[in-house]
Order: sequence, then structure tokens, then C-alpha cells
Amino acid sequence: MTAVIERVEVSVFTTVARTAVDSHGHRHPAAAHEVREAMLTVTDTDGASGRVLVQPDHLRPHVLDKYVRPALLGQDPLERERLWTSLARKQRGAHGGLTDRALGFVDLALWDLAGQRLGLPVWKLLGGARREIPAYASTMCGDQTPGGLATPADFAAFAVQLVDQGYRAIKLHTWMPPVAGAPSVELDIAACTAVRDAVGPHVELMLDANHWYSRTEALKLGRALQELDYYWFEEPMEEASISSYRWLADQLDIPVIGPETSWGKNFTRAEWITSGACDILRTGTTDVGGITPAVRTLHLAEAFNLDCEVHGNGSGNLALLGATTNGRWYERGLLHPHFDFDEVPPHLHSIVDTIDHNGVVRFPDRPGLGDDFDLDYIKAHTVQRS
Repeated sequence: MTAVIERVEVSVFTTVARTAVDSHGHRHPAAAHEVREAMLTVTDTDGASGRVLVQPDHLRPHVLDKYVRPALLGQDPLERERLWTSLARKQRGAHGGLTDRALGFVDLALWDLAGQRLGLPVWKLLGGARREIPAYASTMCGDQTPGGLATPADFAAFAVQLVDQGYRAIKLHTWMPPVAGAPSVELDIAACTAVRDAVGPHVELMLDANHWYSRTEALKLGRALQELDYYWFEEPMEEASISSYRWLADQLDIPVIGPETSWGKNFTRAEWITSGACDILRTGTTDVGGITPAVRTLHLAEAFNLDCEVHGNGSGNLALLGATTNGRWYERGLLHPHFDFDEVPPHLHSIVDTIDHNGVVRFPDRPGLGDDFDLDYIKAHTVQRS
């Protein structure tokens, strides 16, 4: 008899974090403090479970009860395409309650469950296009912390450290509000110049800009990046304006990459390609609603001979990169001189994306997505279940 989904649960638990977000949502180092995390668990009648860490705000009890459980309970968990489509169609009229991120978390849990049942890592279920991938170091945003990322010289010094650790590519996130004086094209150019001078010509460099520059500001910054031989230029403007990105891409030689945050899953990304708004496509499991639509995006880009880079880190995005070779890097971060990214948090036994001395990440051999959860710790520190 075919196993069906029996339980869908979210457990909120306490753990320790060493980063915090500012008033504009940008992450920075912080003293160790207690935070709440959440885990979504989807269990079938054979006892197999798929698990993924989620953001509690995106899977509140009413979202589970109104949308997720009615779509999943009693269904074959291996029929991911059908279940994803069922949930995606429930978004019409959901008024933001069922976000793409929520949809993505559910999809990730179903993929993890499939891997657990079959005893295979998800990257192999997706096709096993490669066994390892180089990572690029993705920095935190600029700040005003002494010895942090407060000046162009700070970014340059940190870039040298990252190269010494093995990274062969680095992406900068420069200064953004609420930092005083941000955004600043001149300061961005100064930081990008300092980093290029520090690491030399053989390290690939990218910039993720401020999101809300004007066309003329974005063009000025993009032309400076061309002169510095940066590999790509990311999100300098509001991404809802596809025509602005087509205008920018037409005038620059440096590849323009996107979209990152634009709503619309793989459909929006198709519009970016056909509009000529990007030279490299962007996708990610939490950007487009899970692995299922992200794979569609990867193949869409491939059909147009475009690279498709995956936005963000974590086991889902790492597994996704095992489905293709038309993305060059895994995004590892966010990194900062005052933050040890490799420190294992209490709710894990190990991290999923360890790099070697050449800056390469090997795909995990563990079944499912590959997260090495400390389930005893999570159970002991659970404060709410829904």
C-alpha cells in the first residue's frame, strides 16, 4: 500500500545565534544571543520524515491549517509536482498568507522526505550533474564597525583573508540603509576598486548593489565595474522595472544578473530572458517557491544558453546545483571579519557546506537534503508546536 502524508508539523525551538538583522533587514555580526528557529516536518504513514528549517513567520498555524495541511494530508508525498501545483494555485486570493517562501519550505520538506525514503541525497535525485562546486564568498553588507566592513580598506583586507582561506571568487554587499550616507555610488566604486587592487586580476569579483539606485547611478556604477573587470553586476535597481534592466544591460558589457526578489516564480524569469533584461539568470529555492520551480528555471536558462546562478546558501540551494552545470558557483555566506561562518550552531551536528582549501564544496552523501540536525537538542528546546 502506498504511504501517504500523515502529519505536517512546525516546531519552534530556541537556539543560539551570533548575527542579527538591522532595521532594514540586513544581517550583521552580534554577540551570542538566544533566538527562535522553526522546523517543518512532513511525515508519511511509513514513518519517513522530511525536515527543513523554516522562518516561523512564513508558516504560522493559520497558514498550515488553511492551506498546507488540506493540500498535503492523505496524499502521496512523492507526487511533488502535483502537490506543488495544488499549493501554488491556492496562492490566488491568499492575500500574502501563503508566500512563495512558505511554498518553498513545503517543497523542500517533500524533497527531503523523498531522499529519506529512497536513501539518496536530493542532488542525485535531481540528476547528479556534478559532485562538487566552487563557492564564492558572499560578504555581509558594509557597516560602521571598527575593523569590520566600515571602509573600502576593510573590504580589501577581508578579501585577502577570504582568498587565503581558499575562495577564488568574492561577491561584495556594500553599504545600504540604515548606514549613514548609504547608498553611495562613489563609496561603492571605492570599495570595489580597493578589493580588486588587493586580490589582483585572477580572483573573480561581483557586486550586489543597493537595490534602489536610479538608472543613471546604476549605469555609472556598472561602467566602473567593467573597468575593474568584475564578473557580474547584481540588483542595482528596483527589479519590478524590467525595462530598466533591459536599458542597463544594453549599455554595459559586464553581465547583468537577475532577478532575485521579483515575484512570479519561473514565469517572471522567462520574461526577464525574453526581454533581454539579464545576461545571467537568477533563481533560488526560497526565491521562486522551492526546488520544483527552481529546476524549471535552470532548464529554462539552459535552453537560452544562459548561466543561471542560484541565490543564497543552505542545503536546498546546494542540492539544486547538483541538477545542473549551467551555474558556476555556490553562494557561501554571509561572511564578515567578526563572524565565524563555520561555527556549528547547537541545533546541528555539522554544517552542510564545508569548503576545502581550494574553496570547493562537495555535495553531501547523507540521504535527503543533507542537513545534519541534532534532533535531541531541537526536541529539548522546543517551545511551541503547531
